[in-house]
Amino acid sequence: MKKHNFKTDMVTSRKKYSAAFKAQVAIAALQERESLAELSKRFEISPTMISKWKQDFLSRSSTVFENPAPKDDFDKEKERLYAKIGQLEMERDWLKKTAKRLGL
Repeated sequence: MKKHNFKTDMVTSRKKYSAAFKAQVAIAALQERESLAELSKRFEISPTMISKWKQDFLSRSSTVFENPAPKDDFDKEKERLYAKIGQLEMERDWLKKTAKRLGL
């Protein structure tokens, strides 16, 4: 009777796929030029995974057209804060020089 070594028998690693790859597979599935089985063979992933990525792609597709205004607001605030930092550094430097001249 063979003894099992559960530490080595159960070792499996999951592949991690990039977002670009997932998008490519999802778009191929949406085009419906090939069946899920054909796509599964071509990309070497399960049909279930392809279906999940396709659903994820469709559910998030509306975010592509969302208003990018919050990023613009963020960039404006960032610029304002950098300007403020510059102003404060200049004031600090002036105060250091003045204090040194006065012997403080």
